[in-house]
Amino acid sequence: MAQQTFDTKVALLGAGKMGGILLQAFLKNQLFRPENICATVHHAARCESLAAQWGVSVTTDNLEAARQSDLILLGVKPQTIPEVLEQIRPVLSAKKMIVSFAASVKTSAIEQAAGVDLAVVRAMPNTPSLVGCGATALCKGKFVSADQLALAERMFASVGRTVTVDEKHMDAVTGLSASGPAYVYIILESLAEAGVKVGLPRDIATLLAAQTTLGAATMVLETGSHPALLKDAVTTPAGCTIDGILELEEGGLRVTLIKAVMRAAQRAKELASS
Repeated sequence: MAQQTFDTKVALLGAGKMGGILLQAFLKNQLFRPENICATVHHAARCESLAAQWGVSVTTDNLEAARQSDLILLGVKPQTIPEVLEQIRPVLSAKKMIVSFAASVKTSAIEQAAGVDLAVVRAMPNTPSLVGCGATALCKGKFVSADQLALAERMFASVGRTVTVDEKHMDAVTGLSASGPAYVYIILESLAEAGVKVGLPRDIATLLAAQTTLGAATMVLETGSHPALLKDAVTTPAGCTIDGILELEEGGLRVTLIKAVMRAAQRAKELASS
């Protein structure tokens, strides 16, 4: 099926790391026309090089970018959101849509700052979006239509998988999928170190650890089976794997990971209320 290209005019306010990842995915998947995209950066010195790299308009003028757009993406840091919304407020209207991927900033806060009844979608992507394997949770504000939510889903599907949740779950999403890659990297690093400990060259140990992690995750996604069932399929009676699992249980890996997600989610809630 041919990829649909939208005629929507897009302003990406804050083309930082995640903004740049999304922009390049939009262009690669021909989601929007390059001539309909305007990105903004803080430093004027970067405009020319980024415009040449991406093939889109790049400026430091948030107000003008927002004025010309139908869809406004907020990619600035959370603490900068109030300042940017104040800048662009004169050109906001009910005909425009805002998609924010600033951590812990609620849709209601953006709606209130906008001063008009416009659609606001909040997104929480994660860093594997860089390689098209991201996980993004979306939640909608009070004025979002089904078509507008579908557009947001299409946008973030270009960098991985998406789910739609109630906003009350977004702090949990932050603790699990937004922070989660860091936990997996620690596990992966530890597996590779273990491989070195038992005699493997480091590069081979790292490759095997990474591919094993990828393969296990793919098994869950592709089969739809519960991880416990897949674990049991690997664990033969009186075999090697059960001895390793006993060490993991004794070391408290399961409880430690649960506590890590809980703590990160709590921190996200604290940031949202500050």
